[in-house]
Amino acid sequence: MRLTLRTNLAMRTLMHCAVRAPDSLRTADVARACNASFHHVAQVVNQLEGAGFLHTSRGRGGGIALARPAESIRVGTVVRLFEADLPFAECMDADRNTRPSSVDRRLKGMLSEGLDAFYATLDRYTVHDLVRDNAGLAQIFAPDAATATGPVHAG
Repeated sequence: MRLTLRTNLAMRTLMHCAVRAPDSLRTADVARACNASFHHVAQVVNQLEGAGFLHTSRGRGGGIALARPAESIRVGTVVRLFEADLPFAECMDADRNTRPSSVDRRLKGMLSEGLDAFYATLDRYTVHDLVRDNAGLAQIFAPDAATATGPVHAG
């Protein structure tokens, strides 16, 4: 199984915001830290905001920050948000399945069971679990001295 780039960026964005809380971050800084395009990160930020995970503000002193505590953001919920539109396998896609359903019934059942177990595991963890006592991550997401403007305190 492979997760999409958007799912990866979503988790990294949430982790970056959690590490730097309560400061607000610029989307460009998140993109730079994740080695990703600004455009991709901006789309992910928009979707995370729409789902209530991030708070965004524009203008001077604006930025992005967690809209709720990291302890309440379940990894499984975030992954589902970004992966839900993509069927795991062809037999799970009613619009594109080219094989008769009787052939795929067992396979679909097994894959569904495995996918349920995958999400059940991710549901046990929060963004806080990913960043707590993670010095390496904190170092990666530390304010970049080369950045002209650092984070803005969200107060």
